[in-house]
Amino acid sequence: QVQLVESGGGLVQAGGSLRLSCAASGSIFSIGSMAWYRQAPGKQRELVAGITTGGRTNYEDSVKGRFTVSRDNTKNTVYLQMNSLKPEDTAVYYCNADLRTAWGEPWRNYWGQGTQVTVSS
Repeated sequence: QVQLVESGGGLVQAGGSLRLSCAASGSIFSIGSMAWYRQAPGKQRELVAGITTGGRTNYEDSVKGRFTVSRDNTKNTVYLQMNSLKPEDTAVYYCNADLRTAWGEPWRNYWGQGTQVTVSS
């Protein structure tokens, strides 16, 4: 079994910062790209930031310059540092990763359970 467990969400005032973490655990042979998505009430889930195994990153336009995605491959963990938060960043944030559970097994995509981020004005 593979689990992605997010932590670090919470309530913060506009202009503040939060750091999200997502740790992958279980039967893991290798991890590929990892990413953060978010879903606000009444809206579709959207990609916030992604990072490859080699460290290449990409960001949704509205978070460029404010959010930073990183990973620690020794800990099977991806992070999202969020600075200068705005009320429109309020959403449930989900971790996503491509994983293989054993040699020869196909890559599969996994989701975490989500963590709430609320930014007050």
